[in-house]
Amino acid sequence: QVRLVESGGGSAQAGGSLILSCVASGYTYDRGCVGWFRQAPGKEREGVATIGTDGYAKYSDSVRGRFTIAKELYNNTLFLRMRDLKPEDTAMYYCGAKSGGWVSGHSCSLGDTGEYNYWGQGTQVTVSS
Repeated sequence: QVRLVESGGGSAQAGGSLILSCVASGYTYDRGCVGWFRQAPGKEREGVATIGTDGYAKYSDSVRGRFTIAKELYNNTLFLRMRDLKPEDTAMYYCGAKSGGWVSGHSCSLGDTGEYNYWGQGTQVTVSS
């Protein structure tokens, strides 16, 4: 049984930083596409950052240069390091994982959340101006 558990959300001032973590059980981050997604009230879930088995990462235009996705295989944790936060970053953040074998990050989708089989419960990020 796959379980993804996010943590690290909270409140921050604009310009501040947060680090989100997602610990997996029943799934290893050395295979399949994994990523961070977010959903603001009244909006659809959107891709923020994805990473493949090869470590290649993709970012949405809105976060590129400010957010960094990374994974630590020895403790099966996925991170999202967020800096220079903006009020528009306010959302529930979810980690998602796609089952499969080795995959290049070039093939990981930011836009099609339906490709991801497993989801965490989410962690709230609120950025005030």
